[in-house]
Amino acid sequence: GRVEVFHNGQWGTVCDDNWTIKEGRVVCRWLGYRSVVSVHTGAHHGQGSGPIWLDDVHCSGNEATLFSCRFSNKHNCSHGEDASVQCN
Repeated sequence: GRVEVFHNGQWGTVCDDNWTIKEGRVVCRWLGYRSVVSVHTGAHHGQGSGPIWLDDVHCSGNEATLFSCRFSNKHNCSHGEDASVQCN
């Protein structure tokens, strides 16, 4: 599904710039799943609303959360670029 994170008391989305299987692996582990099946870009699972909290996320794949990865909190995205994952 669409990836959303809770920050400053509000849910928001993650932009799909640089969205790869490594970032998906972190999200799935963070949610308690064993593995990532696939990652999707272009609001594959629908557009979110509210703030876009993270952009240009770069993970090694071993981080505990997306907030442990390198990212920009300034974005040049629209909700048409919301990232999503499928976990197993």
